[in-house]
Amino acid sequence: MSRIGRLPVVLPQGVTVSVSGRTVEVTGPRGTLVRQVHPDIQVGVGDRRVTVNRPTDQRHHRALHGLTRALIANMVKGVVDGYRIELEIHGVGYRAIKQGRQVTLQVGFSHPVEVTPPAGVEIEVPQPNRLVITGTDKALVGQMAATVRAIRPPDPYKGKGIRYVGERLRLKAGKAGKTAGKA
Repeated sequence: MSRIGRLPVVLPQGVTVSVSGRTVEVTGPRGTLVRQVHPDIQVGVGDRRVTVNRPTDQRHHRALHGLTRALIANMVKGVVDGYRIELEIHGVGYRAIKQGRQVTLQVGFSHPVEVTPPAGVEIEVPQPNRLVITGTDKALVGQMAATVRAIRPPDPYKGKGIRYVGERLRLKAGKAGKTAGKA
């Protein structure tokens, strides 16, 4: 048995899960999430718990078992607490400005870059050099954060760019290390 797949997902107060065919719908205080599960995996709801079962011990069924359980657990956490990723902008003159739902980034290009989040994802700008991405769907929030970071990833020599809060960079020495050996 999969160690993750065999654990039931406990439903907190205010969260309901309905399964119809391959569709799993999770409703909570922050909204509703819907996901299609693989046809071989059975999802059962009862006694404030969601259980996931697989038909055989084949390799792909074992993989789908844990994956499906983890996806359902992420949906439950998303509709209760939501997900949040923080990004910070490093660089002289680099900043973010929020205009409605849209965020305008000035990160060293000759033009400002405009980012519009998809439905279900919000971007907040508490400071000009900090972005907070929130939402109920873990995959959408993570993809939005990766998309914003990809606009100007951190430079390996100076460290300028957009990075996750707490991300550690290993800065390279640059040309000074190369010319120091010549006489």
